[in-house]
Amino acid sequence: MKFISWNVNGLRACLQKGFLEYFGEADADIFCLQETKLSEGQHDLELPGYHQYWNYAEKKGYSGTALFTKKEPIQVTYGIGVPEHDHEGRVITAEFEEFYFIVVYVPNSQRELARLDYRMQWEEAFLAYVKGLDAKKPVIYCGDLNVAHEEIDLKNPKSNRKNAGFTDEERACFTKVLENGFVDSFRSLYPDVRDAYSWWSYMGGARAKNVGWRIDYFVVSEKLKDRIEDAKIHPAVMGSDHCPVELDLL
Repeated sequence: MKFISWNVNGLRACLQKGFLEYFGEADADIFCLQETKLSEGQHDLELPGYHQYWNYAEKKGYSGTALFTKKEPIQVTYGIGVPEHDHEGRVITAEFEEFYFIVVYVPNSQRELARLDYRMQWEEAFLAYVKGLDAKKPVIYCGDLNVAHEEIDLKNPKSNRKNAGFTDEERACFTKVLENGFVDSFRSLYPDVRDAYSWWSYMGGARAKNVGWRIDYFVVSEKLKDRIEDAKIHPAVMGSDHCPVELDLL
């Protein structure tokens, strides 16, 4: 099974930059998006052979997720069941026979860490949510998690130590996820690979210089670890300030 996740940073813009061509070439079993920046009725995307599921933020032009799957899920839910966290279109969960599959766009802590306190509340609630599902059947979740977990996961760790996405608090939350029976699929296979990034600032030619961060992930239940065939990052795919990431499961 092949899964793809991509923060498209505005789907309408990405559609003008080769999205459909890449989507067709990828031929994923499940293809997920974050930061669609769409409201209901703002798109008419034809993806033959795929069931489409969308979660929109109440705020226009903000956040949003989508999940496209060849196989129809048993059921699909939106959000995590906590009202204060469910108005920004950040989570879609699809239940399949063997696992739950979640696309998530984790809140950014923002400049001067204006939203760090909220982010901490979100992290606690989301971990409780995925643990609850994992108690029933294995979980795969993917998306822009807005954290570079270790120093190896960004180009300039020292200068970013207290910046959004690389605070001690955010990193500790991801460590806690791994301590609760989940696996970072990419690092489980490639613990020492450097310069593997999924996001680059638009400033200063960062992408051309590969001055980036790895903040897009596939996280899987420990129970699925032995089924991980490969985990890939596709930096050559343009169209967003993020690139797609991939999980291949046996």
